[in-house]
Order: sequence, then structure tokens, then C-alpha cells
Amino acid sequence: MLLFALNTSAKLGHAVADAAGIQLAPHEEREFAGGEHKTRPLQSVRGMDVYVLQSLNGDANQTANDKLCRLLFFIAACRENGAARVTAIVPYLAYSRKDRQTKARDPVTTRYVAMLFEAVGTDCVVTIDVHNLQAFQNAFRCSSLNLETASLFSAEISKNSEKKQLVVFSPDAGGIKRAQLLREKLSVMTGADIGFGFMEKRRSSGVVSGDLFAGDIEGRSVWIVDDMIVGGGTMLRAALACHDRGAKEVHLAATHAMFEEDAVRSLGCAEITSVTLTDSAADPMPAAEMLGERLRILSVAPTIAKAILHLHSGVHTFRGA
Repeated sequence: MLLFALNTSAKLGHAVADAAGIQLAPHEEREFAGGEHKTRPLQSVRGMDVYVLQSLNGDANQTANDKLCRLLFFIAACRENGAARVTAIVPYLAYSRKDRQTKARDPVTTRYVAMLFEAVGTDCVVTIDVHNLQAFQNAFRCSSLNLETASLFSAEISKNSEKKQLVVFSPDAGGIKRAQLLREKLSVMTGADIGFGFMEKRRSSGVVSGDLFAGDIEGRSVWIVDDMIVGGGTMLRAALACHDRGAKEVHLAATHAMFEEDAVRSLGCAEITSVTLTDSAADPMPAAEMLGERLRILSVAPTIAKAILHLHSGVHTFRGA
């Protein structure tokens, strides 16, 4: 077995390797004039079970397109040079938010990205808390696996919420299933009756609307859960709505931290008690300067490491920590 981590995911890659008890395999990434590049393994992959880690969130150094292209080229190079199997470990899968046509002639980018992975010979794609699980599973003809963080978050919430009345809350209707899964895990872990709520959100041409609010949150500790934070508007809107309706505490929890600078500033408002994130995408540590002790970071490295070891041993029933 060989585990590679491309440069922009090197920090997470080292953590995964440590958790799996292995070493990262060496590779090279070179830049050329005109914006072209080359990525290749620096040791033989012939006959090997290869795992390649790269999260596909855009950042200040590389766009999502750059990262996707490098990952695809690296996978193709591994297959070209005789790898027996190549698995892409993609904690954040770019373009997964556009999984259906909502307007005439819309692209369905989830399916197009799946076709690209298949075209270069990817045997399996592993992601974490994908935006729409059904669309993800239906898009790929190769093997696919979505790892869940519900147990990771429920353990953290339980540890910090002793003797509190808890509510798990979805900031929009699309995240209800995700929030329900966390609620179920948390209920089993704590043995308590966990409340539930959600609010309506409709977005058209960048304008967000919707007034429906469901759930009894007055005097309770509310945990708003989503798969990602980018601009922060969705989470902030839900947090303020919960605060205005009498929530005792308002906590945010999201898997993929892809903060824009304004998002960190918005989520630093006094109405938000804490923000819990993982290291699945961008490094969330810069947000600590503004959020201070209110920021909690959980590592997905053990979850990814366990999945890799199970896949390598031929066990394909793993579904997350």
C-alpha cells in the first residue's frame, strides 16, 4: 500500500499517515511557465494499492480547478505506471453542490466530475460529508464511499454539553437528513432526549429568502450543523434566528471550513457561543485569531486512516467513525 498527499493537503496527509501507522510516499510537483505543471510519484507504484489524498477546496494558492486537474493527472500517472488500484481520498469534493438542474440548461457538475475521475482510471472515490449523498452515489460508476463525521461531532458536543438541554438544528431544508443523523448519534451517546429544528432557506440569483422556522429552542443549547461554511451567511442567518427566539446558547458545527475573510468576521459576533470545524479542507487555524477560544478544531485524520486500512484489507462496508 502507498499513500500520497499532494502538496496543498500535506498537513492532513501527514496526520492520516501517522494515524494509519505508515509513511507518506514521496512525490514531485513542478510548475512550468504559462501555468502548466507536472505531478508524479517518486517511487514505483507498479502492482501497488495506491491512495491519493487531495481536498478540492479553492484557496489563495490554487483554485478548485487547479487541484482537481493535478489530482486527475497524478491518478492517471499512477495507472500509466502500473498501479493495481488507485483510490482518490477527496475530503472535500469540488462541484458537489451542483447536483441537479434548477434552471434551464444548468450543468450537473457532480456527474461531470465523476466522469473525469472514471476517465483517468480511478477505482474508488472517498469523500467526507458530501453535500448530497444520493447524488454522489448515483453519479459514480466506479466505487464510491462517503465518510460521516456525525460520531466525531456528537462526541465533541456531548463532552461540552453536560446537563444541558440540547437541540440539533439545520439551517436549511437540504440539511435536515444530516442534522437528523447527528441528533440520533447524540441521543444514543448521551441517553438524553435531543430536540430538533430547522428553518427555510431559498436562494435565487444570490438572494436568500424564507421565513419558516420550526423547533422549540427557547432556553436551550442549540447546535446548528451544516456540511460547510464558505461565506458564512447561511449559518449566521440561522444563528441570529435562534438567538432571537430565546436560545440560551448558539453553537455552529461544520465539516468543511472554506472561510472567506468576511465569514470569519461575521461568525465572531457575540450571538455565537462557539464554532466547531474539522481539518478536512482549508486549515481553519487562521480563524483562531478572530474566534479565539470559541473555535474548536476536530481532526478527520483517524477517520480517513481507518477507511484506508479497511479498504486495503478488502473490507468495503466501512461508513465512518
